[in-house]
Amino acid sequence: MHLLSASCVRALLFATLLRQVSGLETVIGLYGETFEIPCNIGAMKAEDIMITKWKYDKGAGLSGDLLVKQKDQDVSISATDEYKGRVSMGANSSLLLSAAKLTDQRTFTCMVVVGADIAEYPVNVVIYKTPAGLEISDKADELEIGKLTQLGTCVAKDSNPAATITWLKNNTPLVADGKGISIQASVLVDPVTGLSTTSSTLEFSAKKEDTDAEFTCSTQPTVGTELVSSPATFTVTYSTENIDLQVTAQEPLVEGGNVTLKCLADGNPAPTAFNFHLKGELVKVENTDTYTITDVSRDSTGEYKCSLVDDPTMEASKDITVSYLDINLSPSGNIVKKAGQALDLTLQINASGDSKVTWTKDNVKLDKEPEFAKLTYADSGRYECEVTMGLLTQKDFLELVVEGVPVIKRLSKKRGEDGTHKVLICEVEGSPKPAVSWSINGTSLDESPFVNGKITHKITVVPAANLTVSCSVSNEFGADSRTINVSSLIEEVRMDKQDQSDDNDQTKVVVGVVVGLLLATVVIGLAYWVYMKKSKQGSWKTGENEDGSSEEEKKLEEKVEENSQKAEV
Repeated sequence: MHLLSASCVRALLFATLLRQVSGLETVIGLYGETFEIPCNIGAMKAEDIMITKWKYDKGAGLSGDLLVKQKDQDVSISATDEYKGRVSMGANSSLLLSAAKLTDQRTFTCMVVVGADIAEYPVNVVIYKTPAGLEISDKADELEIGKLTQLGTCVAKDSNPAATITWLKNNTPLVADGKGISIQASVLVDPVTGLSTTSSTLEFSAKKEDTDAEFTCSTQPTVGTELVSSPATFTVTYSTENIDLQVTAQEPLVEGGNVTLKCLADGNPAPTAFNFHLKGELVKVENTDTYTITDVSRDSTGEYKCSLVDDPTMEASKDITVSYLDINLSPSGNIVKKAGQALDLTLQINASGDSKVTWTKDNVKLDKEPEFAKLTYADSGRYECEVTMGLLTQKDFLELVVEGVPVIKRLSKKRGEDGTHKVLICEVEGSPKPAVSWSINGTSLDESPFVNGKITHKITVVPAANLTVSCSVSNEFGADSRTINVSSLIEEVRMDKQDQSDDNDQTKVVVGVVVGLLLATVVIGLAYWVYMKKSKQGSWKTGENEDGSSEEEKKLEEKVEENSQKAEV
């Protein structure tokens, strides 16, 4: 028979745990595997051993021989019965035992003869077997909240020693508390193999949060890694505690739109029948939780409810508002009025909420709503009002035309930029558009666009003589006319030259007067100076005070002052 080497035996999941049990060395072997039982020869040298013999305890004080080896001879196997073909000798006189069984859990003895001495080394053998697997069977169809229900049974088959099973929820161990968790375990031993099958039954009282929870069972073998079953999930049933009504509609909800009502209940399984309360009307639906209202109107605004058919007291409600925006502009459209009349413009708004009004005239925004106490031609134009409420918008317009007798507001003239002609300008108001005519023929006729009852008409003339020119305007309501004097260009040139000559003569006269007055002032001042000098000399001769003044001196001063004033004038 081929014998396995010691290293090969160790590779075959063979584990040796040494401990003292009742004073004996203990070896652990794995079920079905080959394991090694050591012969503890201590300090004895192998070359000194004469005989090595292995035997086992058969019970009842009897022993059975397995094999013997004499020095310098081959191993002689004497095993019979269950050990026949299963034993061999390994290194250091150890015993190799293949296909380990539970019946191998006994005492094996190594007997060694050295010279005249005989020594025995008994070893106790224990066989372990990991469970074949873990699985949850007899699973519950569903779990009911608050009710202790058998969730399932976890089975660990064919193990030794018997497996200890732990239940887990979301990887957290469960511990029996006698209330919401109950665990019952049992062990069944196979009469042939002696292996144990452990069954653990879990009874569990679920809560709402246990929906989708994962339940597993596990065991930790004496040798090897932990075994864990496949997870199991269960449907948790519970009665409805809360109900909610959801409203789905386009924003904003306007007349003609649709509204979908959805009744949500938190029971499991969810209810399949509901009552919808539609403003006094009761509608029952089955196998659905929705109801759609089509073509809503402003009268659809109000409170809506849904409730359980099985429990009408369990209900939810929501308010639904159908938005609407109506406007009435009076008058509107195309309106023709006479100048000077009043126009009463009113805008009526009927809306489901607060609105904002914007006015424009000819696409230009106005600061306020237009008022027409006395219509003028300038009031003509297109008025638009825009009313907004949230996302809703309504518009209307007034195309106002103010008609009346044409009036010439201004008749003016100006000389052309090159000075060779004159431009006559006639500014007119009136509607319909007035016809404009002049009393003379001109050139370069220019007419501005007719806007808001206003028009400006220009002609260019080159008058050879002084003229009186009239501008006449008319429409179906009447006429107006104004005149303006236009001088000839030749006369204007002559008058300009004459004015320029007169201006030059006047300038010369003024300059001469000013120069004469200045000369007179200088002469008088010089005479006064000479007089004062002589007077001072005479006073020195007659013995008068230097600072004294004579009567002649005063008269001379008065004369000088009078001449100075005339010079200033």
